[in-house]
This record gives sequence, structure tokens and C-alpha cells, in this order.
Amino acid sequence: MSDPAGLSIEDLTLSIDGRSILDGVDLEVAPGRITGLAGESGSGKTLTGMSIIGLPPERAVLGGAIRYGGANLLELGDKKRNALRGAQIAMVFQDPAASLHPMMSIGTQLTDHVRYHLRLSRSGARERLVDLLRQVRVPDPEGALRKYPHQFSGGQLQRIAIAGAIACEPKVLVADEPTTALDVTVQAGILHLLRGLCDNLGLTIVLITHDLGVMSALADQIAVMRHGKVVEFGNRADVIQRPAHPYTRSLIDALPDRVAAASLAAKEVG
Repeated sequence: MSDPAGLSIEDLTLSIDGRSILDGVDLEVAPGRITGLAGESGSGKTLTGMSIIGLPPERAVLGGAIRYGGANLLELGDKKRNALRGAQIAMVFQDPAASLHPMMSIGTQLTDHVRYHLRLSRSGARERLVDLLRQVRVPDPEGALRKYPHQFSGGQLQRIAIAGAIACEPKVLVADEPTTALDVTVQAGILHLLRGLCDNLGLTIVLITHDLGVMSALADQIAVMRHGKVVEFGNRADVIQRPAHPYTRSLIDALPDRVAAASLAAKEVG
């Protein structure tokens, strides 16, 4: 596959038991940028992200195309999709504890993941993970590998989950509400981390959130979803300051204080 860093979503549909949830999603995800996917609960933003990573709900029927490196991901078999997941396209979830086994040490979980995709020895995988945990600013990375999920705060767990997601050097990272469960101070740190990964590693990030304050602080471009469709798309300044769609304007008008606060935070994150 050539130029695998960008994504093109074309007329993406998803239905479950005959009920339409995604109704023709069109979206261009620019390589090396942060594309925000905003909307209220039920708008289809998370299902769009799950479709990108290849983990739609059971019984889901998909149509259209998700193009990555010239291939339509929806047409790939399970073996090829599994090979891409983690190695080329990775995901960070809202609740990091949900993606980590509570009875296994951090080192065991992440080492197996890295060894599978990168074909590293156990010691080589641990060295890489120590370096990654240091990059995402987890205290005492060597000791962290010996600990279990319950021994970390929510913010530290999210940093560990991000380290695991980027361990195999994916080109695309889907981040689904990665700061929703965190307090404001910790949230700012995670946003700063994602911005740095995009800028320093050239990582393409799809940031899914209902919070336009987060979008105004971080995203390079923003897509607003409603009823399973993208109703507005543009660069951050245009969408936040000059929204064209009435629904986008209503979202911004409903959260004036959060958007204003996030705009100030953007100066710190940027």
C-alpha cells in the first residue's frame, strides 16, 4: 500500500438489524493532522471510528468505502484487517481500564502486543516499551511494566494505553473520547501529549469527542456529525468561529464557556 498515512471515507453506511445508523458519511482525514469528529451522543461518530479500526458491532452491515493506502478496508478479509489493526491503524478508548486486563501486568500485556506485530524478542520489546512509557511521561517506566492497571491513576492509565497504541508505529490513531473521564488538569496533559505525537511523529489522529471545547484546543480540522452524516467540515477556526450549519452553531452556543476556556487552553497545547 502506498501513502498509507491518510484516510478517505466515502458514502459510509452502517445498519444493524435493518436500522440505519451511519447514513452516507464522507470525510477526508489529512495525513499528519488531527481531524476532530464531533457530535452529540448517537450522532454516529464512535461507530465511524470503530468502522475505521475494523471493529463494528455484531450484526452490523457496512457499505461504501474506507480507503487507506489505495485499498478499501471494508473489502479486506479478516486476516488482512487483523494485520493492519495495531500495526498500521490503532485505537485509544475512552476508558483505558477497559482495554487492559486487570489480572495481567502492564509489561505482559504490552510486550505480547509488540512482539506479535514487530517480531521482537521479549527483551527487545521491553526496551521499546520502556522508551515509549518515558516518551508519554509515565513515571518510573521500568517499574510501571511490573505493575497492574489498578495501581495507576486514570491519567496514567490513559498514557499507558496511548503508549501501547503507538508501540507498533501505526500511521493512524483513532482516539475515542480519550479525555472524557479525566479531570481538567489531567485532560490538558493528554491533549498536549496527542498534539506532540502528531507533530513529532507525523501521526494521523482521528479525535472523537462530543466536546467542542476539546476540538477548539486541539483539532486541525473538524467534522460535525448529526444523524449519521457529516453536516459540516472545515479547518478549526472556520468551524468554531464561523460555523455554517445551524446544528454546529447550536452546539457552540450551548457551550460558550467551555469553548472559550478551551480556546485559552489551545495556546498552551499548541
